[in-house]
Amino acid sequence: MAEPVPPLAAPLVAIVDDEEHLRATVSKALRREGYRTRLYADGLQAWEELEGSLPDLLILDIIMPRMDGLELCRRVRALSTELPVMFLTSRDEEFDRVLGLELGADDYLCKPFSLRELVARVKVLLRRAGLRPLGREPPAADPVSAGLLTLDARRFTAAWDGHPVRLTVTEFRILVSLVGQPGFVRSREQLLADAFPQDSFMSDRTVDCHIKRIRKKLAEAAPGFDGIETLYGLGYRWREER
Repeated sequence: MAEPVPPLAAPLVAIVDDEEHLRATVSKALRREGYRTRLYADGLQAWEELEGSLPDLLILDIIMPRMDGLELCRRVRALSTELPVMFLTSRDEEFDRVLGLELGADDYLCKPFSLRELVARVKVLLRRAGLRPLGREPPAADPVSAGLLTLDARRFTAAWDGHPVRLTVTEFRILVSLVGQPGFVRSREQLLADAFPQDSFMSDRTVDCHIKRIRKKLAEAAPGFDGIETLYGLGYRWREER
């Protein structure tokens, strides 16, 4: 059966990875969902084309020949702060993952990963950017609110007192898990399951890292923010409104 050809108006996803099989497999999965794709074997090859024409979403590996993913992300961010960027990384690259997010990546997946999870996250990132495969309208979802915090579960965006708070997809999922059950403790295992439903290669440290970043971002929007409690040995809890 011939592979479906997405229409020219469909969102364009650029895939940058030096593993040929991975590029082809990810491309096939995304094209099946109605997205267009362009493939690059390394960061330099991608930069030579992306510098003149950005895609709608960028998926890039960290370790690549000629130009790595971190440098490519730096250069792309100098052109656009809004382009959704997702990193692919190995489990033992904790430092690189954190650095990647500091550079402005919107999310990351650890290799090996589930194609279903990757496609789901691509949909979320493009939905947040206002893009989706033609003719595939996602079902409406009611916003989740907790005091001055509002979480838009349809576009995966957050706001504090009307001011946007930029969260990664993973941070958003963790925050929804906490806010959805105020006053109840959510263990690290439960938060991992909510944030990475198809990924079984995460560690407890990953949750702690994301909680730290969520607190920092909310504190920037609301100085003195203390809405997330740590219960040592148990997990985290969203404070009930006082």
